[in-house]
Amino acid sequence: MSQHALLSAGTKSWRSLACSRSELRLDLTLGCGQSFRWRETGDGHWTGVMGGRVWTLTQTDDTLWYHTYNSPNTIGADKRKRSAGSLLQGSKGSGKRSKGVIEVKEEEEGEPVAVTPDPDRKEEELLNDYFQLKVKLGDLYRDWGAADPHFNSIAKIFTGVRMLRQDPTECLFSFICTSNNHISRIQGMVERLCQSLGTPLCQLDQTSYHDFPSLHALADNSVEACLRDLGFGYRARFLQQSARQILDSHGGPHWLQGLRSVPYLQARDALRTLPGVGPKVADCVCLMSLEKACVVPVDTHVWQIAKRDYSFAAGNGQKSLTDKVHRQIGDFFKQLWGPYAGWAHSVLFCSDLKKFQKLKETHSLKQEEEEKVKIKVEGEGINKNIQKMCNRKVKMSVKEEVE
Repeated sequence: MSQHALLSAGTKSWRSLACSRSELRLDLTLGCGQSFRWRETGDGHWTGVMGGRVWTLTQTDDTLWYHTYNSPNTIGADKRKRSAGSLLQGSKGSGKRSKGVIEVKEEEEGEPVAVTPDPDRKEEELLNDYFQLKVKLGDLYRDWGAADPHFNSIAKIFTGVRMLRQDPTECLFSFICTSNNHISRIQGMVERLCQSLGTPLCQLDQTSYHDFPSLHALADNSVEACLRDLGFGYRARFLQQSARQILDSHGGPHWLQGLRSVPYLQARDALRTLPGVGPKVADCVCLMSLEKACVVPVDTHVWQIAKRDYSFAAGNGQKSLTDKVHRQIGDFFKQLWGPYAGWAHSVLFCSDLKKFQKLKETHSLKQEEEEKVKIKVEGEGINKNIQKMCNRKVKMSVKEEVE
């Protein structure tokens, strides 16, 4: 049976790309409730499914390391790719391109040459896209810190929190599961959803990994009853009905992908026509998969942050969030943080999670120790100055007596 990869076992099967911890911290980014497919499978090693493959990620100070696993499906695909390559090489002058697998280029002499895409480069592109590594996080942190003293104090502890760019189908149906729920339970629900309806990918240390279900699998009439048996409750109906509506009324997954190219309000309103999608879920999908970086998803947790840390007064007399208060809080943070307000919000959201409170405690203890050392050093310096003054006085007294 295959095992989860560990960097300590050797780097031969691992690949890497340059990325500092200040630009990406895996534990914070993958554990703060953006995606629910990643688990810590070794010290500092995170395993999950992305792009139809199983990955293990880890990092050192300036490097992101990644390992991918072969599944029966990918092995079969590799064989088909090699067969396609042989056929193309044997048919000179065809000039055809096989669905992104083999690209045929013309040399100057007119002879076609089959070029197989570099798998390492494709995987690196997937990682760059998923973590949006082209966005310089350090620059954003400086801008947010300059505009917001509270953020500046949090940023010193919670560096490297990035916004993921997830597959819209996976993001949408995962967040439908978040209604009246918490992260650990949502992770379990999404895992059961994938195991029941997704394509098997591989098994590692007795853990089975599956791809996220397709819209067709989610829309099947048997899905609601199946998911109710798995503990999804009322959310089971929302998942099945939303999938069916996207297929029947919008033409399928291309509709969700297409929402990336429309304005935020249009994308949000389109998502809210789906069963089980309210303002918070729609905003999460817009921010985390549809490239709407300015969007600040607001729930009761974010509402409390706004009131406690920013003296935000709107809606104080109300017990629940209304669309108006939701909009007011979102607008407040957009004005404060600018076009990447949703990214800044994720840092504060992360810092408020109970699972990460030890980071704050560790930082406080470190500051206390540094303060003690500083006081001690300063005290020793004062004592030395006093001793010097005393020595000078003694010398002067002796000199006066001699004279």
